[in-house]
Amino acid sequence: MLTLPPVDLPRWFRSHTRLGRDHYIRVDTVDYSVHPLAIGKRIQVSTDTDEVIAVFSSGGAVVARHPRCWAKHQTITDPDHARTAKALRGDFRHHLASQARQAAATGDLIEVEQSQLDTYEQAFTSREDHTDTDESEGEVF
Repeated sequence: MLTLPPVDLPRWFRSHTRLGRDHYIRVDTVDYSVHPLAIGKRIQVSTDTDEVIAVFSSGGAVVARHPRCWAKHQTITDPDHARTAKALRGDFRHHLASQARQAAATGDLIEVEQSQLDTYEQAFTSREDHTDTDESEGEVF
C-alpha cells in the first residue's frame, strides 16, 4: 500500500448565517460573541486554526474577532460585546415601559375578565362545613 500524499487543510473555513438574538455564533462546540448590533443581519464567519472572524456579508465590516479556542463547550465573550448587549437590553426595557405608560395614559388597556372571589369562598366554605359534619359523626375517609 502506498503512503498518502501530504494534503494541507484548507486555510479558512467559511460559513454564512443570520445572527440570532443571543448574539453568539458556534464554531465546533465553542460559542463566540458577536457585536449585538449585528443581530438579525447576515454575517460571514471565517475560521482557521488561530482565530474566528465574523464580518457583515454585505459590507465586510468586522463584527467579531476572537482567538480560536480548542477546548470543548466554552463560551468566549468580548467585554465590549457584553457591555453593548446590556445597554441595548436596558434601552429595550425602557422602550417597553414607556409604551405601557403611554397605553395607560390614553386608556388603551386591554380589558381582562376578573373572577368573583366570593364564588371561591362559597365553594370552599360549603366543603369545609360538609367535612366538619362528617368528622363529628365519627366517619373517617
